[in-house]
Amino acid sequence: MFRQASRDLARTLRARARPYSTDLPAGPTTETAFVESWKKVIPNIEPPKTPSHFMQPRPPTLSSIPSKITVNFVLPYASELSTKEVDMVIVPATTGQMGILPGHVPTIAELKPGILSVHEGNDTTKYFLSSGFAFIHANSVADIIAIEAVPIDHIDPSFVQKGLAEFTQKVSSATTELEKAEAQIGVEVHSALNFALSG
Repeated sequence: MFRQASRDLARTLRARARPYSTDLPAGPTTETAFVESWKKVIPNIEPPKTPSHFMQPRPPTLSSIPSKITVNFVLPYASELSTKEVDMVIVPATTGQMGILPGHVPTIAELKPGILSVHEGNDTTKYFLSSGFAFIHANSVADIIAIEAVPIDHIDPSFVQKGLAEFTQKVSSATTELEKAEAQIGVEVHSALNFALSG
């Protein structure tokens, strides 16, 4: 009995191409041929649920792309931007600079030390980030979470140069792996600060 049902199922699956998960209709789908074959062979037992029964349909895509992207930029102790509508945001992702425009594909990006640029019309606001994450949603909303951030115009270049020299010296004089790792982090952050101020 079970062999016949499994053969019918295999034949049904070979006969029709499986849709992509994005092509699923909004309503629940049933494998009607399989269910009919099952009920012929085992009429007194409910047929098992197929994988397509558990798949949720993809949410509908927006019919038009909005003209602005909504940005939420938060730190552990403050909210720098809350539901601010802007033209574009550029984040320092670990894979490189990433521009986020309205209608951007949903993405999660890890952030490295660098510049976050918020573009609104002709105005650009820049922040230096230490690290964090950017979550870009399908509805043109970007949530940017940073460990530490400071507006770029609040950074003193002389302190950056001093810190870079100090941490570079610590790398060469480190005696333990922990000291070396801490010094390398300091060099990386101060190098990114120095680059942000010069560029």
